[in-house]
Amino acid sequence: MLQRKICLLGAFGVGKTSLVRRYVDTIFSDTYLTTVGVKIDKKVLSVGTEELALILWDIAGEDEVAAVRVSYLRGAAGYLLVVDGTRPETMETAASIQGRISVELGAVPFFVLLNKADLQEDWAIPPERIESLEAAGWMFRRTSAKTGTGVEETFQELAVRLAR
Repeated sequence: MLQRKICLLGAFGVGKTSLVRRYVDTIFSDTYLTTVGVKIDKKVLSVGTEELALILWDIAGEDEVAAVRVSYLRGAAGYLLVVDGTRPETMETAASIQGRISVELGAVPFFVLLNKADLQEDWAIPPERIESLEAAGWMFRRTSAKTGTGVEETFQELAVRLAR
């Protein structure tokens, strides 16, 4: 069985832990859970005829990637940058984090998850900001940990890329 390490990164309160809980345990809770350090989960899925174990590293929310947390990234085959669609500053945090990650990991597959898609009426990220980052090679997926929208599909799509 193949194993691949995936890191979830982003600012505080964007929904990283909720996305992992939705994906691994198919549950959602409105209770805010602060991650201290890193929480590691595992999910086994099929990619073609292969079984693949995703080792999910839910890294504590941060507004900067602290030097001590860089060690959490080592060995990651891919990552998910999580952004809260209702808080545009979390996109800028993701951009800052992504710059540091690319130095540490090089070119590994990643998606940017525009989370909280269930709150579309409260969306605050300008479409032109997303378009400019897409032009720079970022791949966006809209997700909602609350409703499950896009969660399973996004992890599956990343898994397919990592199984190659």
